[in-house]
Amino acid sequence: MFTKAVFALIFPFLLVMFFTRVTYNHYVGIALTAALLFASYLKGYTQTYFIVGLDVVSLVTGALYAAKRAAERKEL
Repeated sequence: MFTKAVFALIFPFLLVMFFTRVTYNHYVGIALTAALLFASYLKGYTQTYFIVGLDVVSLVTGALYAAKRAAERKEL
């Protein structure tokens, strides 16, 4: 359970960063990560709502960080 909680806090954030770098658009990175998480929920890979909550917190944190990086890149 502890390992799943740590992964739930790290992986969605990293996925948002990865998809944002690949697509050059933070909205697409957020959407792709959310779709991937939703697909995993539908397949039954998540047992508790606590893990889902951690996934959402990590996704929102990644979205805020990606938006901040996009704003910094626009200033240059």
